[in-house]
Amino acid sequence: MTEPLVNHPTVSQPAQASGSRGGRDILWLVLPAVSGVVVGILWWLLAPGGLNLISGNPDLSNPDNPGSWLPRDLVLAALMLVSGCVVGLLLDGKLEGSAARRRLVYALLGGVAGALTAWLAGLLAAQLWGPPPNPNLGPGYGFTLRSYAVLLLWTGATSFVTFVLSLFGVLSKKPVK
Repeated sequence: MTEPLVNHPTVSQPAQASGSRGGRDILWLVLPAVSGVVVGILWWLLAPGGLNLISGNPDLSNPDNPGSWLPRDLVLAALMLVSGCVVGLLLDGKLEGSAARRRLVYALLGGVAGALTAWLAGLLAAQLWGPPPNPNLGPGYGFTLRSYAVLLLWTGATSFVTFVLSLFGVLSKKPVK
């Protein structure tokens, strides 16, 4: 005897849209870039030559004073390091799975975009709210950044924190017997 042939239609489950997952991962690029505006305004508020809230020294409040150049760059460097460490700490635990590499690349590119945005936002804040630059001194004076290597610190701090946390994660796993 033959068994009857029954056609059961199978309901296929829709595959998870990778676009929605990639859309969430793109936040690692967008959020650091947007937070660069906040970092740039903080730079102008805290740094010598800007509003000078950290030192309060009236000699350093003049952006044309060469004595304010190094502290101004150091304030931005500190803000870049803190921002990079925060991104690295937030990225911890999200570097597993198939999209881990994409998240890391987005976070690093977001750090570059955030650093550039912070620099430009600080310069814009100085133009809007600071004293006008002295044209007799030339374009090198005023509220500017002297050491452009500071712009690499956000991405460098993110990379370093991610490396250290990943290293601790690998070293803390118990070997399988």
